[in-house]
Amino acid sequence: MMACLLEAPLRISVLSEVTATSRHYVDRLFDPDPQNVLQGVIDMKNAVIGNNKQKANLIVLGAVPRLLYLLQQSSSSLELRTECAVVLGSLAMGTENNIKSLVDCHIIPALLQGLLCSDLIFIEACLRCLRTVFISPVTPVQLLYTDPTVIPHLMSLLSRSQHTQEYITQIFAHCCKTPEHQTVLFNHGAIQNIAPLLISPSYKVRMQALKCFSVLAYENAQVSMTLVNVLVDGEQLSQVFVRMMQRDKPIEMQLTAAKCLTYMCRAGAISTDDGCVVLKTLPCLVRMCSKERLLEERVEGAETLAYLMEPDIELQRIASVTDHLVSMLADYFKYPSSVSAITDIKRLDHDLKHAHELRQAAFKLYASLGSNDEDIRKKITETENMMDRIVSGLSESSIKVRLAAVRCLHSLSRSVQQLRTSFHDHAVWKPLMKLLQNAPDEVLVMASSTLCNLLLEFSPSKEPILESGVIELLCSLTQSDSPALRVNGIWALMNMAFQADQKVKVEIVRALGTEQLFRLLSDPDVNVLMKTLGLLRNLLSTRPHIDQIMSSHGKQIMQAVTLILEGEHSIEVKEQTLCILANIADGNTAKELIMTNDDMLQKIKYYMGHSNVKLQLAATFCISNLIWNEEDGEELMTHGSQERQDKLREMGFVDILHKLTQASDPNLCDRAKTAMQQYLA
Repeated sequence: MMACLLEAPLRISVLSEVTATSRHYVDRLFDPDPQNVLQGVIDMKNAVIGNNKQKANLIVLGAVPRLLYLLQQSSSSLELRTECAVVLGSLAMGTENNIKSLVDCHIIPALLQGLLCSDLIFIEACLRCLRTVFISPVTPVQLLYTDPTVIPHLMSLLSRSQHTQEYITQIFAHCCKTPEHQTVLFNHGAIQNIAPLLISPSYKVRMQALKCFSVLAYENAQVSMTLVNVLVDGEQLSQVFVRMMQRDKPIEMQLTAAKCLTYMCRAGAISTDDGCVVLKTLPCLVRMCSKERLLEERVEGAETLAYLMEPDIELQRIASVTDHLVSMLADYFKYPSSVSAITDIKRLDHDLKHAHELRQAAFKLYASLGSNDEDIRKKITETENMMDRIVSGLSESSIKVRLAAVRCLHSLSRSVQQLRTSFHDHAVWKPLMKLLQNAPDEVLVMASSTLCNLLLEFSPSKEPILESGVIELLCSLTQSDSPALRVNGIWALMNMAFQADQKVKVEIVRALGTEQLFRLLSDPDVNVLMKTLGLLRNLLSTRPHIDQIMSSHGKQIMQAVTLILEGEHSIEVKEQTLCILANIADGNTAKELIMTNDDMLQKIKYYMGHSNVKLQLAATFCISNLIWNEEDGEELMTHGSQERQDKLREMGFVDILHKLTQASDPNLCDRAKTAMQQYLA
């Protein structure tokens, strides 16, 4: 009983004692005797090493502004200024909150100012602290670029020592986040200054220099093209990178060198069939996907490999037969921890928490592998439980996993065979529809692209999707601010309208509303316009449908056609519009809307004489359909067709057709001859 009573007061006194000793350290910084101040800073340095509680106490008690003041005072001795930089560096090694406090006290400008001193030991202390501050995620990297003199000065310090090289390259590697940053570093000679460091005797320097090149080259053609021509000690830079990917090098080095070559390849500086890509980079990245590797390495390896081969079918084919990659990726779902980490409890715990990153990386890589080749897609869907894994990926809590899973699904949905088999067997459309309910834009774009493929006429999922109320959903996509979503919404409706029943077509027109349909016909995005014209063409496909839709919306549709044919549009847009006109001309009652519209007939005449064959062909189609109509029946034939033929003859169409029978293009020539025969029939 006694022991319990004693314990509480003891604990309180220890805590106040810690704060008291901390206060004692801070008080000594204000001692009038410089020697006592120096000793105080040195004692403080020894007290905070490895002691986060002590660091937090000193920051709370206001040590930082005083240390920064002493660091900047010209009257302070060099030794004192250096010790201050060391203590600040140690405080920065604590928690993210410590770093926030330091940045709020304007530590960065103070240390950057310190770099103007000539003393190397002091410079290194300042750089070490700056490095620690900048690599923290809470520090705004922009602070490195605020003063334009900083970058060139850091470049000039690279030659001073291995320490300055290590810290400065590490700062650059961490603070190069945007194309603007890449340009600033490039313009200040980053490449020439950092390249020689790749053969430094210090591993840390080599590694940080390598990281610099990977962030500089990422999606940057200017940097990548320059790197190809750089020589390091007489050897081409790409060869230096190849050497760094050898199996005996540390994994971190192999992986970063592979990233450099990947980025140079994607930026067009190295061709995809170059030996250093096919024989070195690709196999190195595949090795990183093995379950021997740590989780971070497997994630980075798979994501980099996916990026490397994304645009290139040959690389996809090579990768798919390298080291059983497709089945190796299946382990990403089963074994979050590497074989080597099984005995390490802390590691296992970490890997379980981050297992979703592996799933995301695997989906990305599958998406990239299967984006072109039918056999690879088959191989992927036949991997154990693959479709189930994708389906459960679509409803994971991590947005990144959902996005990667839907990318993978989209890639596989490009296959007619997969749409007919595994997509149908697993009712993939259900979770996909769910995903479309309220997802962020980038997920919506991928999910709606996939839906477009599921709505193609040969897809067995088309029927159940139609019954699930998808039309409303797609119509709402066409109203999005994002052009990509508008395109996908209208594209899916276009696929849905292809050879559809009258019921479906009427429902599409009703749900979309004529106002929205015509708004889309004047959309600034040409892809939206093309798909909307495609939708109209599919809606106006069989005679009864043409007549029905034109009887209710004819006036507006003719108005839209006129606007497009008069506007500044591409050949493709005008061709598609003339095809719609040809469909209208094929209707029984609908064709009267053209026959009674002299302005439209003049336009058709103009396009028959156009310099572009595609437009001539489409316009000639219109006339063909206007002249003749088997459905007219015998009685009407004489009256209706005769009247039309007379009017078209008066307007000079027969002369034009006659001229076109001599056209150099065989298709146009045939089409004109057919039309002439219909005239004479």
